[in-house]
Amino acid sequence: MIATKFFDYLLKREKFDTKSIFGDIGVFCQGAMFALVNSDYIYIRGGGELDHLLHNMGYSGKYVLVKKQSTVKVNYYNITDLFLSGAPEFEQIVEKSKQYALEQKHQRKLPENKRLRDLPNLHLTIERMLKKSGIPDVTTFYKLGAVQCYVKVRQTYGHSVEIKMLWKFAGAIEGIYWELIREPRKQQLLLAYEAVTQAAKNYQREKLT
Repeated sequence: MIATKFFDYLLKREKFDTKSIFGDIGVFCQGAMFALVNSDYIYIRGGGELDHLLHNMGYSGKYVLVKKQSTVKVNYYNITDLFLSGAPEFEQIVEKSKQYALEQKHQRKLPENKRLRDLPNLHLTIERMLKKSGIPDVTTFYKLGAVQCYVKVRQTYGHSVEIKMLWKFAGAIEGIYWELIREPRKQQLLLAYEAVTQAAKNYQREKLT
């Protein structure tokens, strides 16, 4: 079993944690996930210069999350053959992946170093929408939370803003692709949004009476 062999490899070098992720096993170093494994494959987290290194080595196959109506590729590369071959580059790649995962975790705690467009799921257009809605920076974005940010954007741009934007905001705060948010979490966010909007309606009614 590939996962068992990989765990034995890691145990000889350092401490790590595991958690069930997307039906496979996520491997964590100091709370930062850097690998996804199952009985047949090892996927390593890419990012930064590691992406270029892996591409130059011919690795382009990424982890595919199969959902009910779609499939989503995430930035994890299948390097199973590199592990099985005992290639010396494998250890270097694992170390770079862990370093990148830990850096990303650390950076998420330093919102003052980021622009809104740098967060997962966001881009320049969404950044402009947020700023026009009174959310000028990452610190404010984190402080308000996904639901309040979505409320503000809806107030500015109206009903043309899809509910998918709420998932994107939540994913940006949690540091994940919005497509990976599970249905129970989506329902939790939706209920929170509905509660906020209902409270606002009740307040307006009370002001008129």
